[in-house]
Amino acid sequence: MSRVIGHPTPYIDARRKVTGEALYTDDYRFSNALHVHFLRSPHAHALIKSIDASAAEANPRVRAIAVGKELPTAFGILPISPDETAMAIEKVRFVGEIVAAVAADTKQAAMAAAHAIRVEYELLPAVLDPEEALQSCEPGRQIHDHSRDRTNIHKTAELSFNDPEAGLQESTFVRSAEFKFAGVTHAFTEPHATWATYSPDGELTVISATQVPHYLQRTLSTVLGLPRHRVRVVKPTLGGGFGGKGDPFPHELITAHLAMKTGQPVRCSFSREEVFLTNHGRHPTTLTMSVGCDKSGKLTALHGDIVIDGGAFASFGVVTTYYNGVLLQGPYRIDRFGFRTRRVYTNKPQSGAMRGHGAVNSRYAVETLLDMLARDAGMDPCDFRMQNFLPAHTQTVGQLRITSNGVRECLEAVRKRSGWDQRFGKLPFGRGIGVACGFYISGSALPIIWNRQPQSVVHAKLDADGSIVIFSGASDIGQGSDTMLAQIAAEVLGVPLSRIRVVTADTSLAPVDLGSYSSRVTFMAGNAAKSAVEKVRHEIALAVSQERKVDADALCFDHERVLTADGQVDVSWDEAVEIATAFRGSFVESGFYISPKLGGDFKGSGAGLSPSYSFGAAVSEVAVNHHTGEVRVIKVWSAHDCGKALNPLAVEGQMEGSIHMGLGQVLSEELRYDNGRLLNANLADYRIPTALDTPEMDVTIVESADPEGPFGAKEVGEGPIHPVLPSIGNAIFDAVGVRMYELPITPEKVRRALRQGSV
Repeated sequence: MSRVIGHPTPYIDARRKVTGEALYTDDYRFSNALHVHFLRSPHAHALIKSIDASAAEANPRVRAIAVGKELPTAFGILPISPDETAMAIEKVRFVGEIVAAVAADTKQAAMAAAHAIRVEYELLPAVLDPEEALQSCEPGRQIHDHSRDRTNIHKTAELSFNDPEAGLQESTFVRSAEFKFAGVTHAFTEPHATWATYSPDGELTVISATQVPHYLQRTLSTVLGLPRHRVRVVKPTLGGGFGGKGDPFPHELITAHLAMKTGQPVRCSFSREEVFLTNHGRHPTTLTMSVGCDKSGKLTALHGDIVIDGGAFASFGVVTTYYNGVLLQGPYRIDRFGFRTRRVYTNKPQSGAMRGHGAVNSRYAVETLLDMLARDAGMDPCDFRMQNFLPAHTQTVGQLRITSNGVRECLEAVRKRSGWDQRFGKLPFGRGIGVACGFYISGSALPIIWNRQPQSVVHAKLDADGSIVIFSGASDIGQGSDTMLAQIAAEVLGVPLSRIRVVTADTSLAPVDLGSYSSRVTFMAGNAAKSAVEKVRHEIALAVSQERKVDADALCFDHERVLTADGQVDVSWDEAVEIATAFRGSFVESGFYISPKLGGDFKGSGAGLSPSYSFGAAVSEVAVNHHTGEVRVIKVWSAHDCGKALNPLAVEGQMEGSIHMGLGQVLSEELRYDNGRLLNANLADYRIPTALDTPEMDVTIVESADPEGPFGAKEVGEGPIHPVLPSIGNAIFDAVGVRMYELPITPEKVRRALRQGSV
């Protein structure tokens, strides 16, 4: 073997990115192109009485105007809750919702024309408080008619195993608390952008900054009434997503509609303010959690009651509703377990999927309560966690199947590397360390749209020139999945990466892949790619064995040679390719991945099912100024069980990115509203940590060789964020003796807690 797998490998597109040669969506140019601008609602909740576009139509540079009734088909990433239209039709549901769109010769003309459109509104009372959204209301306050019992509840998810409430009553120690989490957004570097062209023969091509070309193609087909085979979606280089480009978006549909309407290429490029108004970030959350243990520190029961603020539309919300609860089934054994999560509609931009989808806030709550229980039981927080871990190759109470499990090694690593045993509880006042653990999926076992298609298909083509071309619908959104696909092909075939070309995320060239979300690409596309190139290898081996009269199974592929151990056969890669392609030319093999059947048969049993789960742990050290309340994170030690690190360089990058992103949510980031209007829709006032805020990081990769993953790999894109936030919260307690129940943990909140002396 050439040993590409397991070696730190720079991304194959790194040079293009750092030299500025990589093409992002907004870098494309078409002649005769139009520019689109949107008229957005100034109201959080209002009926649309009329739209007068006559002044805009009079602008000679305007080529088309679109309003909501032209695209009446409702859509949503989840087919079970399609509640959004491309533009508002009868009423608006948040400040910033698109009401009309203008395509014009220039951006300035489009903006001027959009501002000239007159809309008459009848204001409705806005529902901005999630607690109010739970209550029955008058019809005028109901955001969607389909919410039951005249409430604004979108989804209720509830599961209970073995009477957890009774378990809590029987526990020696019980800790309960209410936690509040502000909404946060992804703050990816590249704003949303889309190009659309419509050919005279009726083929629509959409180039877009999307994580999900497959689902965007489906949605474009449904909403625009085009056969799916006449819709092509291309994803160029993408400047980050973190879940924020994981839905089909209204601007993509409208841009395509305007291209069809005018027959000209249409460009849509968001301002940063529009990116914020298109938020699909982490749900603002209020939750009450209770956890119990016996006198020896063994966990006995957990129950949570959770309300999440979904904003105006569904997005991934049904999944989020379940994930808040079901992903608390690890990394600890808790057999009396239950939760209720209610997602509500409010008149704000919708919440959706974001790194660590659905489980970050509830993880903070549980890990905080575990820290408190450890102290109640008189145990070190690391020892407390260690004795409650799930083992490998087991099942949780909700029938989540656990395969490999390296959580013990993760906790041991951060404990040792941070000097926990010498420093916990022993640092001077104002300085502290805290610990937490995490658990996450490696892709969902169930597709979003129920069908019998694989979750991922990869084609591998052997060309007569000796190159291998990998065709995949997977989206590299900066996580390095194109490099991962090339590494797998190179490893299986024993050739260098320079032999591999990767063609991805173009629905006209690549087979189906469900996209980049749920930490699924390395696991699922990786398995499909491994299968495809193993078939190519088998074909080459068969051809060489027949020509050289040796057993095909005796052939090895290594360092661009095909050979036997005894030296009877030793041909170069190019010779082997010539033999394999003789009388047939280039050939293509396909590999695919479908999850094994998992889970139980109770309602909600499909939530959280994954072919394998990742595990992690973090220790953070903080300094707290007890006069000002300022918290400074000095260092974070993180360890993550990713099964097998196919590219350790990429794994370390994902872990460091998770630390940085977790740091922002726990200390500074917050979407702030005034009567439904977003107040900090820019990167100056929405305070993500800068390089100066970034602490020293110490990351440890733990490999548990998962039996389901390609070469043993599991996810690493999202899981490492989970323990970061609570480890910082627990470190604050170690530093100054106060528990922080509300995120972000601002200096004002720390000072208030210090004054109150909360524990």
